Amino acid sequence: MKSHLQTKINTTAFAFRGYNVTNLGRTPELLAHKVYGPIVRSYLRRIGAICANTTGRPVDLVSNVTEGKELGLDRYAEAIALVAAAELAQVQLLEEFHQVHFSEAKLAFGFSLGELIAVTCAGVFDMHDVLRVPLAMAADSAALAENVTLGVLFSRGPSIDETDVGRLCRKITAEGNGTIAFSAILSPNTYLLLGQSDTVVQFKDTMHEFLPDPAHVRMNPNRWPPLHTPIVRQKNIPDRAAVMMDSMRGGLQPPCPPILSLVTGKKSYDDFHARDILRDWTDHPQRLWDAVYETLACGVTTVIHVGPAPNVIPATFHRLSDNVHEQMGNHSLGRMGMRAAVGLARRPWLSALLPSRTALLRAPSLKHVILEDWLLENEPL
Repeated sequence: MKSHLQTKINTTAFAFRGYNVTNLGRTPELLAHKVYGPIVRSYLRRIGAICANTTGRPVDLVSNVTEGKELGLDRYAEAIALVAAAELAQVQLLEEFHQVHFSEAKLAFGFSLGELIAVTCAGVFDMHDVLRVPLAMAADSAALAENVTLGVLFSRGPSIDETDVGRLCRKITAEGNGTIAFSAILSPNTYLLLGQSDTVVQFKDTMHEFLPDPAHVRMNPNRWPPLHTPIVRQKNIPDRAAVMMDSMRGGLQPPCPPILSLVTGKKSYDDFHARDILRDWTDHPQRLWDAVYETLACGVTTVIHVGPAPNVIPATFHRLSDNVHEQMGNHSLGRMGMRAAVGLARRPWLSALLPSRTALLRAPSLKHVILEDWLLENEPL
C-alpha cells in the first residue's frame, strides 16, 4: 500500500533546516537503527571526511552522534557537516526504503545551510564541491560571531517595512561602532537582526523613531555566525566563496525539483544563475516569508521538514496558521463575525495582506511532516 507521502509527492515541498545551537535531533536513533543505521553511518563518514580534508582537522561524526555530543560554535565546521550528513541521509532513507522520491516533489527550499543541501539533492552541484565552501569559511564565520548579538524584531500590530529596518541598520552602522543588519525576514512583522558590539541594543533604544509602535526586540543569549549579513564581508567571505564556486562542477542544469531560493524568495535557479545566487547567499538576508507564501500559492499540500529537529521553518508556518485560524475564528470567509473582526484588529499586518494574498488562508490546511520522526514511526518491516 502506498503511503500518504507517495500519493501526495507531486503536491509536496521539501524544507531543509540550517545550523542551530542544537543539531543532533534524532540522528542517534537513526544511526542505531538496524535498517537505517548503515546509510546514516555512511553519510556521517563521507561528510566527516570532506570536513576533515577541508579544515585539516580530524573529524569523527559517527562517534559524536553515538555519544550524543552537541557540536557548538567552537566546532562550527563539524556542526555544519553533521547537519548536512543528517539531511542527505534522511532523503536517501525516504527514497530507498519508502519509495518517496525527492525529484518528484513540487518544489524544495532550505533555510541558510539548508539551501545548499537542497541544491545538492536537486542535482545542481556535486555534494563535495558545495560543502567545501561553507566548511572552508567556517573558522572565520565562527570568529565573527564572538561579538555578534542576535535580536528578534517583531510587532504584534502593523507590519514592519523592510526599507525602514534597513535604513535604521545603515544609520547605526555608519556611526562606526559595528555593523548591524537583518539576516532573515520571517514574516512581514518579524525579522532576525545580527549586530556587532552594542548595535542591537542601540537599535532597540532608537527604533521607535523609525518603526511603527508597538515594535519590540527580544535579545537572544546565544552567539551566531553572521551569515546572510554584510558582516561577513569583513573577512572577504563572499568573494572568497565566489572564487571557490567558480570551479565547482555543474551549475548548468536546472534543479529537479524546482528550488525556491531564500536569497530571492523565488524559483530563481535555472541553467545559468546558480553560482550568482549562491554568491549572494553569503551576505544577503534569508527571505523565508516569500518562500512561505510561494509554497502556499503554488498548491503545495504537504511540507516535509528535513534535518535534525527542524525548528525555524515549521515554527514560521505554524505561527502563520495559528494567526489565520484565530482571525477567521469559526466563521465562514463570507461572514466574518465579531470574533474574527477582533482578530483582524489585533493583527493588522495580516489583514492588510489577505485581500491580495488569499493563498495565506491555506496555511491551516497544510500538512507538516517532520521527516526524522516519520522515518522512525514508519520503519520498514
